[in-house]
Amino acid sequence: MTGKSEGLERAVEAISVADLIVVATGAGMSKESGIPTFRDAQEGLWAKYDPQQLATRQGFREDPARVWGWYNYRRGLIARTEPHAGHGSVARLETLVRELVVVTQNIDGFHQQAGSTDVLELHGNINRFKCLDHDHPIELDVPIADCDGPLSPPGCPFCGSPVRPDVVWYGEMLPPGVLERAERLARSCDVMLVVGTSGMVQPAAGLPLVARSSGATVVEVNTDPSHLTTQVDVFLQGRAGIVLPQIVAGVERRKASA
Repeated sequence: MTGKSEGLERAVEAISVADLIVVATGAGMSKESGIPTFRDAQEGLWAKYDPQQLATRQGFREDPARVWGWYNYRRGLIARTEPHAGHGSVARLETLVRELVVVTQNIDGFHQQAGSTDVLELHGNINRFKCLDHDHPIELDVPIADCDGPLSPPGCPFCGSPVRPDVVWYGEMLPPGVLERAERLARSCDVMLVVGTSGMVQPAAGLPLVARSSGATVVEVNTDPSHLTTQVDVFLQGRAGIVLPQIVAGVERRKASA
């Protein structure tokens, strides 16, 4: 593994000449904004519940108020935070290169808030909604209730079934077309920048390997080595809010001197 300064320069060089860059982000990117991971958020009242009770269709059918209350609580946690400098740097990088697509496992919408325009949400978005029985997309302005416990969900205006967050629960398939596009991007990108992921959650964890086997340069930014680290081209250890601005600054310098 290269030293950090050498690795940073190698990453900047690869990104500066790339036609297509994929930025793949995981829970570590959001955690840096202060958003706890799914399991970290299971504290207090929610600590007694198994994830299968809070993030499955069966769990929602058995107790809609419990699951809706849990996601209301999580939406409240997200609403009290904001995108960090790493999110802003990804959006800035998009303006400096030919094409950049964000592929994220996160459900907070922070990449869009920071200004990224092409974001592929593998696991959905916590502030988007659909109904349980028929997947009707629901255009609702759902306020975050001042409640840290069970909360009854609204009903679908089309069929009456309970409204649920438009996120991917355990045992569910990814939204139609999303994984297919992510795999196409992995096969065709010149650089994949992997940020804040454990490298354990499938199928997202396989995308960097697809990219590398297709000839892309894979750069990982993470606070600690992950399950992917030994298989990437460049590993830059550090917080995304620090390392990503350094990468963007390097690309800006190269573009200015070209």
